[in-house]
Amino acid sequence: MLDYDKEAGAYDASRGGEPRAEAAAAAVLRLVPARPGRLLDVACGTGIVTRRLAAARPGLRVTGADLAPGMARMAAARLPGAVLRADSRRLPFADATFDAVTSVWLLHLLSGPADVRAVVAECARVLRPGGVYVTTVDKAAAHDVGSDIDGVLAPRPRRPAQDAAAAVAAHAAEHGLLPCQEASFPGLGQGRSPRSTIADLRRGWFTVLPPGDPRTEEFAAQLARLPDQDRPRPDPVFGVRAFRKPAAV
Repeated sequence: MLDYDKEAGAYDASRGGEPRAEAAAAAVLRLVPARPGRLLDVACGTGIVTRRLAAARPGLRVTGADLAPGMARMAAARLPGAVLRADSRRLPFADATFDAVTSVWLLHLLSGPADVRAVVAECARVLRPGGVYVTTVDKAAAHDVGSDIDGVLAPRPRRPAQDAAAAVAAHAAEHGLLPCQEASFPGLGQGRSPRSTIADLRRGWFTVLPPGDPRTEEFAAQLARLPDQDRPRPDPVFGVRAFRKPAAV
């Protein structure tokens, strides 16, 4: 897995920057009720999306939390006084504190179902009755757009998808959260080209294909034979799901 503390400075530019952040925030906000309250953005990263959530909804008191010091510092510069370091599996908030909780591009990074269950449990715990939990799902699958690059990479080994929509829904149900809405947004500027995919392979972005592994170089050689080495293929489209905590009777 990448060192997200070290990656902080270049993170936004390598992942679609402001256009993707704008699209992500808009999709999340479509699933968050338009009323005053408190919103927690779990694993907020650099705060590039969190800042947009706060700016778009002045009636929401937005808090960001991230475990990586470098990410939290960048987020704190964007939202002064509203960001803290925290492990998403052990959130430092009382029960029923927030009207909405969001986790954008978090669950796919977790090591296994136990961690996903712990994060969803914590998001449910700090959520008030009647509130919503909003999270991205199926991130890796979204990058398979049916291109010639995907054809080359189809046989590669893969990690189990910890953010598979059905699994996330099952974890949510286990903790009393009910599915309510869905949205999607384009990963603007994230369409792969053969040359960029080769660079990503050699950086270790494909987590079960480490740099220097003979299989990594085999895939790189096949990608190098594709036409239009610098032409991006279609952008991925990411899915977002919302789950509601039933109101107290």
